[in-house]
Amino acid sequence: MPLTPLDIHNKEFTRGFRGYDEDEVNEFLDQIIKDYEAVLREKKDLFEKVEDLETRLEHFNNIEQTLNKSILVAQESAEEVRRNAQKEAQLIVKEAEKNADRIINDALSKSRKIMIETEELKKQASVYRIRFKMLVEAQLEMLQSDDWDDVASHTEEGYEQETRD
Repeated sequence: MPLTPLDIHNKEFTRGFRGYDEDEVNEFLDQIIKDYEAVLREKKDLFEKVEDLETRLEHFNNIEQTLNKSILVAQESAEEVRRNAQKEAQLIVKEAEKNADRIINDALSKSRKIMIETEELKKQASVYRIRFKMLVEAQLEMLQSDDWDDVASHTEEGYEQETRD
């Protein structure tokens, strides 16, 4: 067990012939007691400071561990958000491609339908033209025929007869 200042103070030395000067020894022991007390106080203060620093170090180690865990969680969350965003982007692209295909197919279908209708209208116009031409030619033939002259002369005779009556 280490010495205490009280142990040093209470220490009694045996007296011998031609011994040391008692006052000088007591002064030296008093100086040792003061220095020893100062060393013990400093030791106590240093132990308290070490305990405080160890407590703070443990606290900061806990904070560091918490921060490391938080960083890991944040990284995992960011990775998950990135994966989800990537999946959502792929879904959006697929949906856009489907819509584009649908729009293109609709446009092609309408284009084909319009082409068919145009061809049908061309055929109908051609048939109408031919029929109209035949009708006009028939009417022209009728106008150029001798029967028209007969009708015209009968009409004039009938008109003249009416006016006579």
